[in-house]
Order: sequence, then C-alpha cells, then structure tokens
Amino acid sequence: MSVLETVAIAWAAVAGVYLVLFLYHSVVGMKEEDHLYLSAGEAKLEAEQKEIMKSLNRLESVQHKVGWVALAMTIVAAGTWGYDALSQLL
Repeated sequence: MSVLETVAIAWAAVAGVYLVLFLYHSVVGMKEEDHLYLSAGEAKLEAEQKEIMKSLNRLESVQHKVGWVALAMTIVAAGTWGYDALSQLL
C-alpha cells in the first residue's frame, strides 16, 4: 500500500466523521428554537431548550476541530499526490 493510499484512507475516515457530525448537528438543530414564548407552566420546555443549546455548543466545538483536521488532511493528500506525480515525471 502506497503513502497516497494511506493518506486517502485517513482522509476518508476524517471526512466521514465530519459528515456524521454535520448531519447530527442538523438533526439536533431542528429542535432548537430562536425565541421561546412560554407561560409559567411550560418551564420544562425552557430547560429542554437549554440542554439542546448546550449540546449544540459542545458539538460545534468538536465539529470545527474535525473540520480543520479534514482540511489539513486534504492538503496533505493533495501534496502527496503532487509529489507522486512529480516524482513519476522526473
């Protein structure tokens, strides 16, 4: 197995994790409300929205980090591919 194949497999794994996090964030984000108008008896909904917001904030942090790793892996894969192509030409 060549270096390019190894980098491509690692990139695919990181990109797959990023895609799963993105989809999960979208699904959880559908339950989020921007503005809540609640009566005193609906305090349970407020606590539920706060939990959703905390979950989304934690998820966004992880999602951004994985996104940067995916970008770095893309650059490494492109560099590896370019190096292989250049070494075959010379």
